[in-house]
Amino acid sequence: MRVQELHDAPLAPLTTFRLGGPASRLITATTDDDVVAAVREADDTGTPLLLIGGGSNLVISDEGFAGTALRIATRGFALDGTELELAAGEVWTDAVARTVEAGLAGIECLAGIPGSAGATPIQNVGAYGQEVSSTITEVIAYDRRARETVTIPNAECDFSYRHSRFKADPERFVVLRVRFRLEDAEGLSAPLRYAETARALGVEPGDRVPLADARETVLKLRTGKGMVLDPEDHDTWSAGSFFTNPILTAEELAAFHARVAERLGPDVTAPAYPAGDGLTKTSAAWLIDKAGFHKGYGDGPARISTKHTLALTNRGSATTEDLLALAREVVAGVRDAFGITLVNEPVTVGVSL
Repeated sequence: MRVQELHDAPLAPLTTFRLGGPASRLITATTDDDVVAAVREADDTGTPLLLIGGGSNLVISDEGFAGTALRIATRGFALDGTELELAAGEVWTDAVARTVEAGLAGIECLAGIPGSAGATPIQNVGAYGQEVSSTITEVIAYDRRARETVTIPNAECDFSYRHSRFKADPERFVVLRVRFRLEDAEGLSAPLRYAETARALGVEPGDRVPLADARETVLKLRTGKGMVLDPEDHDTWSAGSFFTNPILTAEELAAFHARVAERLGPDVTAPAYPAGDGLTKTSAAWLIDKAGFHKGYGDGPARISTKHTLALTNRGSATTEDLLALAREVVAGVRDAFGITLVNEPVTVGVSL
């Protein structure tokens, strides 16, 4: 293998939280073949394996990882008409910028999301009215169970809100490449689905705008919430949204409405969005705020972002345990206030809430 290998290697610098202890061994692979070889070696020797892309969705324990951490640093951006193929290690936000420059719509509202392209199908990454499941055609992955590289079409990825078959079975697949089908709308964006984006652009939901305008507006909105990486801004030393928006059954929704009325008064209406199959999605950020956790909450080295209640941040000297203590406090506070248990979006390694 033509790879870089380090021992007792710090992992914190490879994560956007800048938290976590060292890995027994860190391998950086720059080709698909090297990725597969490293995975096979770990599987053959029974060595625990941690996959790292952009590190924007990882919470690693202070003790680190007793095994092989594999950093996927593959590169590849191939555009054929409206068909796009990205290597798993491609920087996502750079790839979005290149599709906008090429005049292709479909992922422009996903600008500024940190991390790598390979992580996008795992989480079914989405923001500002777009999700990658709408444009992904297939995922090329190494199947650790079958010990072969497979092509998985969109319909078999089991995409749902911030979820997929890859997230449901994290030990099985290693994403190598992701293929998308974008749209040539003569320089215009896809129809805007998010009211905040449309409002910022001075148009109505469903309208199209110049691609570059859509991307720039999303970047400004994200920056205002501390959701675009900036080494000098501790509000961005985070994993972006730490909790997913809860999806409630009709019964859970009724109980939630009762708790809202009891706590905040009968005239207060909680955010509610149809989520299909009789389900309703509400806002985790709203729940956190109304449970008493304001922007900037906390007096320790881990605090809620000063720009967005959904982001938990490392103010520079935090440990993973500091972060988890804050997360647990928020989860308990929201549960006590509204009867809803928030679920963390980042992947935890060696720890749990």
